[in-house]
Amino acid sequence: MMTNLRIGYGYDVHPLKDGVTLVLGGVTIPHTKGATGHSDADTLTHAICDALLGAANMGDIGVHFPDTDATLCGINSQLLLQKTVGLIANKGFSIVNIDSTVCLQQPKIRPYIGQMAETLAASMGIAADQVSVKATTTEKLGFTGREEGVAAHAVVLLCKSFQSVFSNQNN
Repeated sequence: MMTNLRIGYGYDVHPLKDGVTLVLGGVTIPHTKGATGHSDADTLTHAICDALLGAANMGDIGVHFPDTDATLCGINSQLLLQKTVGLIANKGFSIVNIDSTVCLQQPKIRPYIGQMAETLAASMGIAADQVSVKATTTEKLGFTGREEGVAAHAVVLLCKSFQSVFSNQNN
């Protein structure tokens, strides 16, 4: 059986604010600042959603979950990720792997990386070893270095078997 492989790239940023909860990859991380946004502002999860949607040629997170939708205000981004995986699955795609990087000066998130990979994998229905989460500082450069915001990058590889392609064309 032949396969169709697709690569997608996602990027997201959110500002940091004092007294707000910091959530990355579905994990709450203790810190004095947290990301702000329409949902729970989980920058890592949003980058992964964008990468998945991009690989499937389905637009971006704002197309499917716009910040103008009041029902999404404060929503847990793991729910958005689950819905995103459902959207790509409906097109016959499955996730091969995900590689992601969080750019954040403080706090240091290395102790939470395993938990993030587990949480993200559970939300997507895949194995944790299919999800790579890395972290870097920006050496105090730019908005992340000044601790004004958090950024995340994600690359995904999707697979669609030709059998799925043919069965979807017959439906």
